[in-house]
Amino acid sequence: MNAPEPITPTAPRPAGRTVFTQQWLELTFIHWAVDPELVAPHMPPGVRPDVFDGASYVALVPFRMRGIGLFGSPGVPYFGSFLETNVRLYGVDEQGRRGVVFCSLEANRLATVAVTRVTTGLNYLWADMEYHRDGDRVEYRSRRRWPGPRGASSHAVVRVGDPTEPEPVESFLTARWGLFLPDRRGVTCYWPNEHPAWPLRRATLDLLSDELVAAAGFGGLADRAPDSVLFSEGVHTRFGPRRRGVHTDVTNS
Repeated sequence: MNAPEPITPTAPRPAGRTVFTQQWLELTFIHWAVDPELVAPHMPPGVRPDVFDGASYVALVPFRMRGIGLFGSPGVPYFGSFLETNVRLYGVDEQGRRGVVFCSLEANRLATVAVTRVTTGLNYLWADMEYHRDGDRVEYRSRRRWPGPRGASSHAVVRVGDPTEPEPVESFLTARWGLFLPDRRGVTCYWPNEHPAWPLRRATLDLLSDELVAAAGFGGLADRAPDSVLFSEGVHTRFGPRRRGVHTDVTNS
């Protein structure tokens, strides 16, 4: 079992040929520190909780997705742009690669949700969603429609502050260069990505009323103040081919 790779502001390795591209815009990163034992049961096979100073983290991340394109093509009209709110965790595999583990991903495009669930296995869920921005005030709303639990909702109002250079823990939370996802056989795959360093800003929560974190298995967590809130105008990112298994780095073409 390898030690975790260094935390770097840009991808520590090439993602390979482009499989799809997308823009992540106007994101808010809301994080709670938790005991690693709390998130360990949610890790896929071969992945353990990633920790910083003994803590792992649960995140709520609302944002705008725009312009998903396949194999370097321009973004898909309409279906490639939508609102998203995800609940995510952080893991590290036996090769030491750090990545994201998604618990749930709300989106407001039913067709996109249905296709993505079938083709990738990601836990996308259809929701009614709204986004509003007025200067430094940003508001996100979501209410789940399908599949359940129907009605699980989230409402966040964020006040965006000054640009900032990330502290080490903030780099740990935001500089993630892949995601872990089991395939249909239960083998954990790693999907690498690349993008520029996050342009981060300080942020505060004027309001947070959230049921998505509890629906993901972390009841009561969103009732307490988060340990970190950051905002970013966003980045353009690209994903390479998935790399199958946690014991090998062979690219599946």
